[in-house]
Amino acid sequence: MATTKLNKPISAFKDKQLWLAFFAGLSLTFSYAPFALWPLVFIAIAIACYATDTPNLKQAAKYGFVFGFGWFALGISWVHVSIAQYGGLPLPISLLLMAMLCAYLALYPMLAFMLASYFTDKPWQRICMLIVGFAIFEWLRGTLLTGFPWLSFGYTLTDSPLNALAPFIGEFGLSLLCVMVGCCLYYTWQCSSAKPLIAASITTFTLIGLAMSVSKPQHSEQHIKTLLVQGNIQQSLRWEPEHFWPTMSKYRDMTRPYWHDVDLVLWPEAAIPEIEDFANPFLKELDKAAAFNNTALITGIPDYQINSKTVYNTLIVLGKKQPDDTQGHYQYLHTNRYQKHQLLPIGEFVPFEDILRPLAPLFDLAMSSFSRGERVQNNLIANGLHILPAICFEIAFSELVRDNFTEQSNILFTVSNDAWFGDSHGPHQHMQIARMRALELQRPLIRATNNGITGVYDPITKQQYSIAQFKADVLKADINLITGNTFFSQFGHIPVWVIVCLSGFITLGNRFLPKVLRRFERSFL
Repeated sequence: MATTKLNKPISAFKDKQLWLAFFAGLSLTFSYAPFALWPLVFIAIAIACYATDTPNLKQAAKYGFVFGFGWFALGISWVHVSIAQYGGLPLPISLLLMAMLCAYLALYPMLAFMLASYFTDKPWQRICMLIVGFAIFEWLRGTLLTGFPWLSFGYTLTDSPLNALAPFIGEFGLSLLCVMVGCCLYYTWQCSSAKPLIAASITTFTLIGLAMSVSKPQHSEQHIKTLLVQGNIQQSLRWEPEHFWPTMSKYRDMTRPYWHDVDLVLWPEAAIPEIEDFANPFLKELDKAAAFNNTALITGIPDYQINSKTVYNTLIVLGKKQPDDTQGHYQYLHTNRYQKHQLLPIGEFVPFEDILRPLAPLFDLAMSSFSRGERVQNNLIANGLHILPAICFEIAFSELVRDNFTEQSNILFTVSNDAWFGDSHGPHQHMQIARMRALELQRPLIRATNNGITGVYDPITKQQYSIAQFKADVLKADINLITGNTFFSQFGHIPVWVIVCLSGFITLGNRFLPKVLRRFERSFL
């Protein structure tokens, strides 16, 4: 018995496939921003396919889970920055919470590899079922428990030549393309045959050909001048009442020299930390200043509606709404506003709050009791422009952003406060996700944040201009508007799901239909 117990950890330590799966998951982090070594995604998936290439369900589950754990443990390690700094928990407890989060997220790729373990006889069947499995379980990862679709494979291709497919199949389609190419890379090595890689290349170039054949949005002749303001307010001071006025004054003073020279001014999420109803005099002054200078201002602000006892994370428009506006006319609860729908768990709402809030400061953060706005809302109207808004975490939800897109949408505008995550790779990933949304919809991206990354991005020229992180500064940018709609904006993920369903039906039919027919023959003929 003693010998058996001693050999178990040694056996696990020498498990080559386990360590390969774990390090393949870890390596995925370097395929995302800010490292952007995007070819690594194909190699990591190929190694994961090797590690999980077994008909043994338990083995496939083990290696798939380890791959997923490594993927998220390093990939979202920036979450621990906020837990450690603001959570008020001992280090062992905060590390345990991170491990639990990563273990939960690792269940989804584990289930995808488990599904494919039933189809290891023929490489093409396993490739198809891995695509089906990742489609199903990545969708579930972005849906269940409010969803956490961060670090999908497709984001690694944001700066690759394959980003040309984003307006056609979206990030979701690109994620499945990564799975297909990674699997074919593995089977090219495993079978010592170039056929799988050739098939992947043909599929990829066919998709590119189809994407190029579809009419693409183009730059219009209309340019607008924008001003992005990054206040760089310390996170520890943002919700202290004595710092409300200094924060509001700072944004106003940074904007004042540029009022007369821009069409649109953008402030970040909760740039005005005061509750909207209480900030009425300040907002009316801003409104008049913007209107007097023939410009508009969009800012984030918390809105506590006393009658309904609800608090919304809100964007409001001040100054000119339509081109013929000449006077400021701000009024509280005007309809030209956006209320955040996709709230961040713990940060913006606390599930089981009666139980969790007393346990630790992590569950009782300032402004962690927001209510959800409607899923589909009108675009903001600012100086005659139709602005498609998304607040912070929402930009990671492709379908949510697309559902709020209209043919009149001129600009994709997202605000955030990534000060929670310090000098980590989290803000870089966040900007990368936002740029993918701009590629899908082919609309200029404007992103205003408290301390970075604040910037603009043109999805046609692929040019980005941004302010340095952790610096109070402004960015004046000339934005070239875009006309036309993408294939993705019109059809969303439906075409990709059709292909996924066909792949699943063909694979299942090929696997089980002959058995069913033979059983039928034996029974009735």
